[in-house]
Amino acid sequence: MKTALFFVLLAGLLAISACQPATTNRPTDSPTLPPKGSIPMFPLTSPSFKASESIPAVYTCAGRGISPELAWSGAPADTQSFALIMDDPDAPSGTFVHWVLYNIPASSAGLTENAGADAQPADGSLQGKNSAGKAGYVGPCPPSGTHHYHFKLYALDTKLGQMSMNKDALLKAMQDHILAQGELIATFKK
Repeated sequence: MKTALFFVLLAGLLAISACQPATTNRPTDSPTLPPKGSIPMFPLTSPSFKASESIPAVYTCAGRGISPELAWSGAPADTQSFALIMDDPDAPSGTFVHWVLYNIPASSAGLTENAGADAQPADGSLQGKNSAGKAGYVGPCPPSGTHHYHFKLYALDTKLGQMSMNKDALLKAMQDHILAQGELIATFKK
């Protein structure tokens, strides 16, 4: 009887412990930003395509591979600069970063088509390094299936350093400086 009671109690303890969330002390692989709900949002659009629709081939490896035109409005009045990250979280080897651009002037309300080609944009913006290890825009080119491309624009209360940053360095530099965010998500399939 005691043995049966022991196994019943043991099974109960195992069941309870299985319901507890797992904790880990692993470091994160990249800096994190506050959750979207805690950051005010503003509209980010493109005259070249609509949200949730396919990115036209001209902006991908199937075409000219140039960056699309982007437009925004409604950023906070105290914005000092903007930063843009475009990435593909569906990439098979982990998120692929297509474009990092920062120190976009606060007076900007958009980016012209092919703005990602200028190594040193005339407006003083800085091109960061993408996952291909180059500065500027690299167009979508998924190996298979439909991928989702996230254009994330951040309104910042400061201008950032003058060095060439990748996505992780930019996220770290932006911590505690984000006033608002805009996001546009589109797809592409070769």
